[in-house]
Amino acid sequence: MTMQNDAPPPPDSPHLRVLAQYVKDLSFQNVMAAAGGAYDIQPTIDMGVEVKSRPVGQGEATEVDLCINVQAKRGDQPMFAVNLIYSGLFQFMNVRPDDVEPLIWIECPRLLFPFSRQILADITREGGYPPLLINPIDFTPLYWQELRDRQARGGAAPDVPLAAASGASF
Repeated sequence: MTMQNDAPPPPDSPHLRVLAQYVKDLSFQNVMAAAGGAYDIQPTIDMGVEVKSRPVGQGEATEVDLCINVQAKRGDQPMFAVNLIYSGLFQFMNVRPDDVEPLIWIECPRLLFPFSRQILADITREGGYPPLLINPIDFTPLYWQELRDRQARGGAAPDVPLAAASGASF
């Protein structure tokens, strides 16, 4: 018996479509560029991640921003700072309204993350440093924590600030 997995999903099945992905904003400040080669001290890397979203058009699509900010220091000397907003335009087909929010805050950033990670590795390498390698981020527990915090605040719309992550290295 032969099974075919390349058949399209039934037209009424719930699914997520990625309409576009793009760099929305990228800033790289290379403070120690002239000091090159000073690699005797392991740098301290501070990283923050935030997810934002907004409807586009008449609500037929949603733009999701994955914002990653990284500052690297060697001792008390700044080395570099990079700020990246990598965005995607997503469409939710036949998805129940209650299921849209978790898709926006978990699945969309999960799909954007590998591309953001590669851009950060490339820009730091082009800046004269070893590539910055960010560990994968599990957006699920971060979303549920934000949801609990939001309910405690009285239900304001989420702008999910994800806890400063230290999962980056050269």
